[in-house]
Formats: sequence, structure tokens, C-alpha cells
Amino acid sequence: MPQDHYQTVQEVADRLEVAEATVRQWIKSGALRAIDIGKGWRISDTDLAQFLRSRQTAARPPEGPR
Repeated sequence: MPQDHYQTVQEVADRLEVAEATVRQWIKSGALRAIDIGKGWRISDTDLAQFLRSRQTAARPPEGPR
């Protein structure tokens, strides 16, 4: 089983350029899976990647002639 790297709420917030409160809200709502290890929430790389994939937008279809 591969070892996952875990990031803090602050590290995820910095990486995604959002507020820590936003990351905490995602965790609270269940949108972003995290574990509480006593010193705060930790988010695995796998769970963060899954969260980001679930929020991807579809590519814009090519425009046809007008």
C-alpha cells in the first residue's frame, strides 16, 4: 500500500490560494475528506486530488460557424 503525504489545512489553503476557513468549510460539509489527528486536520494527497477532480469543469465545446 503506497504511503500518502498529508497536508495541513494551511498548506492546502496556500496551495489552492483560498482562505483556511474555506478549506475548513469543505471539510465540515464533507466535500473534502480529512482526518483529525489531535493537532488539527490533515488532508491526504489522494483525497485532495479526488476533491479537485470532482470540481473540474468540462472543456468548452468548439464554436461552430455563425
